[in-house]
Amino acid sequence: METKLLRIAELAKSDPKMKFTSIVHLLNKQSLVQCHLELPNKKATGINGTTKEQYSETLEENIEDLVSRLKSKSYHPVPVRRMYIPKLNSNKKRPLGLPEHEDKIVQKGITKILNAIYENDFLDCSFGFRPNRNCHDALKILNHYIEKKSVNYIVDVDIKGFFDNVDHIWMMEFLKLRITDPNLLRIIGRFLKGGYMEEGKKYKTDKGTPQGGVISPVLANLYLHYVLDLWFEKEVRKQCEGHAYIVRYADDFVCCFQYKSEAQEFFQSLKLRLQKFNLEIAEDKTKIIPFGRFAEKDAKLKGNRKPETFDFLGFTHYCGKSKSGYFRVKRKSSRKKLQGKLKESKEWIKKNRNNDIHMIMDRFKRSLVGYYNYYCITDNTPSVHQFKDKIQYLLFKWLNRRSQRKSFTWDKFNLFLHKYPLPSPRIKVNIYELRKEISYIL
Repeated sequence: METKLLRIAELAKSDPKMKFTSIVHLLNKQSLVQCHLELPNKKATGINGTTKEQYSETLEENIEDLVSRLKSKSYHPVPVRRMYIPKLNSNKKRPLGLPEHEDKIVQKGITKILNAIYENDFLDCSFGFRPNRNCHDALKILNHYIEKKSVNYIVDVDIKGFFDNVDHIWMMEFLKLRITDPNLLRIIGRFLKGGYMEEGKKYKTDKGTPQGGVISPVLANLYLHYVLDLWFEKEVRKQCEGHAYIVRYADDFVCCFQYKSEAQEFFQSLKLRLQKFNLEIAEDKTKIIPFGRFAEKDAKLKGNRKPETFDFLGFTHYCGKSKSGYFRVKRKSSRKKLQGKLKESKEWIKKNRNNDIHMIMDRFKRSLVGYYNYYCITDNTPSVHQFKDKIQYLLFKWLNRRSQRKSFTWDKFNLFLHKYPLPSPRIKVNIYELRKEISYIL
């Protein structure tokens, strides 16, 4: 399958208007077995509770039956299992849709096909869930635009419930611009309309693509490619006299403008653009702010001590200065994300404080390493040190409650940390170091 996907990618690149008429046959026995093997182990299951391990017990028979149903057009995805995860620092919860393992296999196969076709179509401003691109790359490009280009205003946008409001009719129309294979389109359509199960009851879905599905990220990218990226590149930028840039990671994006009037005009036209595709802006989370080399001066003229800040991909961006006194964009862990992670750690230690101490410390070591790998970027080390200190205090507080006498003093705790040390933060990502894969954008 990999060779055929490479060929599809070459054809898609050579002719941006080419339509692929017969590609569903790539979902054959060999490719679907490979998709099964590539799926992660021990993940939450769908409504039937089938795990990867259970599916593997009779893998050949299961895959042959799946291929047979795909060929006879009788394959129907099982409704996803609806579950909810709490939003950071909010009483609200975010819905997830968990597919059955077999449906994950098919989604994985289709995702590979869609990536082969659309990866060459997607624009450089898009970074989410794409090969050789990540959050840090998006942050680096955004940093370059603000520091090196004539950027004076930021439009920080939040789309209200994007994954829950993707329009199915528009999605299928966008797919048909590149794919005319009716069998593949039928399967994708069935995934979109597959519905979900909650408390034993089935609900239909006439819009949205569930978060938790393997195929959802590429479908989200495809939708916003046509709704937002191409529109910004082909229309918005051409109408601007000053500089204008967009950096998008999935449905999270930031737009940069040289002139305030053009930022305001874009903001108004964006509302209409999203409305056309049945999306809307979250007004309370969207703003236009002065940001750049002149923002501090403007803030003082208005009687403000500091320029406004904005959050993007877990970091609060603020106007700072280099050691030489020149303007620089700086970042620190966003308060919302930091408090959310502390709350999660507190809940875990509260429930598991009486477990084996080696297990507890191993969990926190792994958690800190993961946190450092993302948040230890240029300028953010002080914020990460604060996070580590708060984690240590949580450990002290809850480990002390293991004993009714509360004899675990701070001095004893420091001796304990000497025996079971937690990793210390150090810079993992240099915001000014661009990887070769994305340096061509600039």
